[in-house]
Amino acid sequence: MVNLSSLITDFLEYLELEKNASQRTIRNYDHYLQRFLEFSGEIDPKIIDLQLVRKYRLHLSRFVDPLTKRPLKRVTQNFFLIALRAFLRYLARSDIETLSAEKVELGDQDPSPLKVLDEESLLRLLNAPDISKKDGLRDKAILELLFSTGLRVSELASLNCNQINFARLEFGIVGKGGKERVVFISNTAADFVNKYLQSRKDRFKPLFIRFQGKMDPNDDGEKMRLSTRSIERIVEKYVKKVSLSIKATPHTLRHSFATDLLINGADIRSVQEMLGHSNISTTQIYTHITNRQLKEVHKALHGKTREE
Repeated sequence: MVNLSSLITDFLEYLELEKNASQRTIRNYDHYLQRFLEFSGEIDPKIIDLQLVRKYRLHLSRFVDPLTKRPLKRVTQNFFLIALRAFLRYLARSDIETLSAEKVELGDQDPSPLKVLDEESLLRLLNAPDISKKDGLRDKAILELLFSTGLRVSELASLNCNQINFARLEFGIVGKGGKERVVFISNTAADFVNKYLQSRKDRFKPLFIRFQGKMDPNDDGEKMRLSTRSIERIVEKYVKKVSLSIKATPHTLRHSFATDLLINGADIRSVQEMLGHSNISTTQIYTHITNRQLKEVHKALHGKTREE
């Protein structure tokens, strides 16, 4: 019998080597699939059928998190099923007989509300840092760059000082899944990033560095690089400072970047490219936001001749 746990290990290695998945993604898939392994035991993949999946879904529905003492949310239950489907596709690709991934259906769930900042809230957040201080100037550059580019926080954290072409107002980046794309920046963002760089007296490689703690010049200052969590905390700090009504994150600025483009006439394919989405269905989550704009246009303009 083929060992299910060893197949899961093979799948995780496949994600790393062939799909260029991040370590975080691999850890998540490992977590989700270990739950299935705990439920099913070391079974032959041939035994995985619709009845077993139905029992597994029931198991997830009744599962209570030992830490929170709460059941799993529907969206979380679906994460476990998505991981199982990906694993089944890998088995099929490896010519291992098992259940077709397409037969594993996801449960219905309420769509998560998309957090987008209105113009007034966005300006308050962008203007929150005190640019007379070196960390405030850095934070201003971070906020402006996040909104100007729609970068993921991990992409922003990975940037180096020599990466941005200020003459062309663009730079290349390798994003999620090893997908390369060109990123464009606004004049405002470029101006503040430039001012921030001019204020630095070091020759460290990372674009955004910490100013607290012991200075470590080794490895071109790699240990000085701000982590994704540090950048998230910086955004959180200014969200609290200006008392925004929503709990905005770096990803909220990414959402705001996308909706701003669509509202102002960008086509969805262009936005897909700028966000680095592999599948346009991911980008289409923004269309219900922009549809509100269409409703206002319809209300203002449609049927006016009949009303005269």
